[in-house]
Amino acid sequence: MNISDVLTRGVQQVLPDKKGLTDLMSKRKIRLYQGFDPSAPSLHLGNFVGLMKLRQFQKLGHEVIFLVGDFTGMIGDPTDKLAVRKKLTREEVLKNAKSWKKQASKLLDFDGKNPAKILYNSKWNDKLSFTEILELMSKTTYAQIIERDMFQQRIKTDQDIWLHEFLYPVIQGYDSVVMNVDLEIGGNDQLFNMMVGRKLMKTIKNKEKYVLTTKLLVDSEGKKVGKTTGNALFLDSKPEEFYAGIMSFPDEVIFLSYELLTEIPLGGLEEKIKKDPMMEKKNLSYEVVKLLWGEKIAKKSALTFESNFQKREPEFSTEIKIKKSILETILPFTNLKSLGDAKRLIQQGGITINGDVATDINYKIKKGDRIKIGKKIFGKLI
Repeated sequence: MNISDVLTRGVQQVLPDKKGLTDLMSKRKIRLYQGFDPSAPSLHLGNFVGLMKLRQFQKLGHEVIFLVGDFTGMIGDPTDKLAVRKKLTREEVLKNAKSWKKQASKLLDFDGKNPAKILYNSKWNDKLSFTEILELMSKTTYAQIIERDMFQQRIKTDQDIWLHEFLYPVIQGYDSVVMNVDLEIGGNDQLFNMMVGRKLMKTIKNKEKYVLTTKLLVDSEGKKVGKTTGNALFLDSKPEEFYAGIMSFPDEVIFLSYELLTEIPLGGLEEKIKKDPMMEKKNLSYEVVKLLWGEKIAKKSALTFESNFQKREPEFSTEIKIKKSILETILPFTNLKSLGDAKRLIQQGGITINGDVATDINYKIKKGDRIKIGKKIFGKLI
């Protein structure tokens, strides 16, 4: 891919303008980053989109930073939230981020000639004195932050806005200043936060920081694909689950998924999708799994899907170790990897054992039972 491709494919907008960033990238290597707040123990499909864009810049030889928001993650990004998020402890966010480098390395090169850097924003935020915090807050205004959409919605519905979340965009924006970046990448829903960082960079360093927003993987109703019940996709999932998850995408997002999640040329693809959407969705699933796990595993995942879902002869091949209870046994295979999520899955009829739906959270499981978890996991208890 060339500069024009990188600044076009999957891109919603480049601010202040694409030409300026193109000229800068043509002259020298730039420093860019995307931040990821560890609110869950695994990177998800939305993070995958950002990692793909970082991957493209890295291939062009630019300096890529994978920033773990272990400080901002304790606050919780209020983007799109009409109620305050639960605050996390430092221990919780670090535990969540423990395997992130391993997951991100499926797409980014942390070694080699141009290694991506992994940084943690607690490194500088923990050191700020109260005087320095006040000085930082003096660089923006109440009017600039309160105009945020979700804050305006909370005001209309008489919901509280807490100061720690009100200040989140400023704290996130400070990351750009400390790392002295030329570019920040993020989903289009992160535009507000990134523009606050752009203003801080201009005010504090008198430097132009470019902002690139990626398209969101959403359906025609604006709902994020891959986050619906039973369909969440995480980078620590099993490849056959990831394959099956992509096969459950609505046809309307096939082209967008190719654009955001693969490196396949897009020319003529829309016509192919119109002609045979099922075939192109299979190709999409194969290409994504191949990118993450390799060709051999992609082929195996395709065969597993065909056996489990098309021939209707599921292979209960996944070995699942029995734990103290059915809740603890299925917990690692739930979307949120929590006991609460496991409980909901059982009570909503999402668990089948030996062909029968099990809705009792105290169900006694035994060695050799064949268990279906959600729509994609077929296992045998060991």
